[in-house]
Amino acid sequence: MLRNHEIRLVLLSMSTISLVMLIAAAFLSLAAVVLVLITSILLIGCSLLFTRVRYHEIEKLSGYLRQISGGDYSLDVRDNREGEISILKNTIYKVTVMLSEQSALLHKDKIHLTDAISDISHQLKAPLTSMMVMADLLDDPQLPEAKRAEFTRNIRIQLERLDWLVSSLLKLSKIDAGTVQFKKDQVIVAKLIEKALQPVLIPIDIKEQTISITGEDNVSFLGDLNWTTEAIINVLKNGVEHTQVGGTIVISFSENPLFTEISIQDNGKGISKEEITSIFKRFYKGKGAGEGSSGIGLSMAHSIITKQNGDIDVQSEVDKGSQFRIRFYKRIV
Repeated sequence: MLRNHEIRLVLLSMSTISLVMLIAAAFLSLAAVVLVLITSILLIGCSLLFTRVRYHEIEKLSGYLRQISGGDYSLDVRDNREGEISILKNTIYKVTVMLSEQSALLHKDKIHLTDAISDISHQLKAPLTSMMVMADLLDDPQLPEAKRAEFTRNIRIQLERLDWLVSSLLKLSKIDAGTVQFKKDQVIVAKLIEKALQPVLIPIDIKEQTISITGEDNVSFLGDLNWTTEAIINVLKNGVEHTQVGGTIVISFSENPLFTEISIQDNGKGISKEEITSIFKRFYKGKGAGEGSSGIGLSMAHSIITKQNGDIDVQSEVDKGSQFRIRFYKRIV
């Protein structure tokens, strides 16, 4: 404690004042000298005791802070007494709790990032391996022309899949990073559905499925037409993929003072209760997923919709079909 420059300075100042008072008391009487001497000793002693207690508390706080910097957030220094030291302890405890929560989040993000990199590597590795095998086979001069055309077509399909996968991952990363600026235009739902149906009309035609659309032409919501179209396309693709040949997909939309709702219902395979809680997770592929499924379509749809003051949920029953309900809530001023 005495190594502290400030404490030594305080002791020197108090000793100097005491000495001056003793000299002044010497001109009065011996009793005055004794009284001043006793008072000075008591004052200096009390100051030293008080300073030692405060110094000890500060030393404990310094040790606590060193433990925090080492990653130990388990100590509790909260103090319900009055005073600056108690306020400082409570403030440090609050900061410790915040650091603990941030550390837990960072650890969770680190695990998520590791899993995401692993999933992305797996998603890219499958088509790349397939293309490498087919490219090696194409080098064979004895390969029949029919097989050569088949392998060339398959390589093109895999390249298109890779292009879509990389594009989707980039879009997801932009949404996650918060760099996407969603527009707040008046989106007419009928036009939105018409635009979203275009990319899935061919697979619908191939599977001879029936599309039914019901809703008023003036139903709308505030949002981003292009990004919402992306979300609806992914939901529709999921429905087309999991609905059998000759199946039906029913699209309906409506509006009320609270929200605008879009419903996409199919009579396909349905989703089991065990899987229904996971279908919006990134890279999750259900038991009935197709070979080319990447497991990011519904995840991206969920991210796009929730970022626009909306939500999406699903009700499903195995062998009876699924219904996705998308709601965009009105903004209350």
